Amino acid sequence: MLRESNSSNPGVNLNLSHMTPKSVPMPIYMDHNATTPVDPRVSQAMAPFLAEQFGNASSSSHAFGWQAQAAVKKAREQVAALLSCRAADVIWTSGATESNNLALLGVVRAFCSPAVRGGEKPHIITQVTEHKAVLEVLDAALEWGAEVTVLGVDQEGLISLAELEKAFRPSTVMVSIMMANNEIGAVQPVAEIGEMCNKRGVIFHTDAAQSACKYAFNLQSLKIDMLSLSGHKVYAPKGVGALIVRKINREFTLKPILFGGEQEQRLRPGTLNVPGIVGFGEACAVAALDIKEECKRLHAYQKQILDAVAAFPRVKINGPLKNRLCNNLSFSFPDLPPDDLVLGLSGVAYSSGSACNSSNPRPSHVLKAMGLDDQLARSTLRLGLGRFTTDEEVSVVIDKLVKMLGKAYGAKGTATVQPL
Repeated sequence: MLRESNSSNPGVNLNLSHMTPKSVPMPIYMDHNATTPVDPRVSQAMAPFLAEQFGNASSSSHAFGWQAQAAVKKAREQVAALLSCRAADVIWTSGATESNNLALLGVVRAFCSPAVRGGEKPHIITQVTEHKAVLEVLDAALEWGAEVTVLGVDQEGLISLAELEKAFRPSTVMVSIMMANNEIGAVQPVAEIGEMCNKRGVIFHTDAAQSACKYAFNLQSLKIDMLSLSGHKVYAPKGVGALIVRKINREFTLKPILFGGEQEQRLRPGTLNVPGIVGFGEACAVAALDIKEECKRLHAYQKQILDAVAAFPRVKINGPLKNRLCNNLSFSFPDLPPDDLVLGLSGVAYSSGSACNSSNPRPSHVLKAMGLDDQLARSTLRLGLGRFTTDEEVSVVIDKLVKMLGKAYGAKGTATVQPL
């Protein structure tokens, strides 16, 4: 149920049992990089396909199947319209993890055949701060016969284009660099990477799970060959995603890694998740309505929080101040025990890094790659703003942060960074 708010955007009432002095429902959700709530407009579009319109999209001999087929076609067009690609480029999956697996291992399957490359091992380039859904897939690619180069990053989490240039080999068949990092919000120079790949005839794949619907990008102007998406990052349900496969820049073979059906151009067999696909399509259509204004609003919230925290010079801001997702903030706190962070931000739903690694006691591989020691990496706060974040919620979070940091570090000092 949506609650009323003085802000122009409603918030999601997750629990009304505890209230702050400002009567903001608790907990305050600040973890949109982990997952997003389903937008009411999305759930409304899905509802008929969870009940009376239950047909299988592969059934072509009756009206129930035709309804499902039409819904899937519309959703495909909605995703394509947001990204400025062709509807035929959209391959449905269960999420970005499966999309990454299909993109990477599908290329490895195609190029590892001795008949294709005369026994030469295909070479793939990636970066150290990729999501585990890329890094662990490439571990498997090594077992399948590929060679992999993993680029380092600078202190802001960005790759060096010069280092990428040096990493290309005659045997390089693919580069996989995420568009934006899920932990620190760093946006990589994908346009430049795409150009570098395009002039060499190398396939460029990017994991865009975090960046989709957070800022506008046009695939017609980017030399991206494959792009992974996840529904639950864009206010659609969990369990649905897409791999965009574009063969505009070059023809290439992508082989399936699952078998047993002819769905999705034989690249992803199995009965389609029609309700989820409908939801994903509607989420893209909703985002397209005001994506620039929404990013501007979230950027303003981001700046308010950064301004407040930057007044404490000991706090480390992780990731770039420019070239950053509009909804992401990551801070590390020297000499602040993790328990103090938990207490200081009680009533706020946040994370310390990737939700996929939250049960792993080891420090974040992203933060370690940027040079943080174990203590700093463990005393890290990630805030993810979202569509239903309100003015009041941001004010409460800032108040909690300032009180916690004032207690830990004393009086405010002079800001040591330039605000966003």
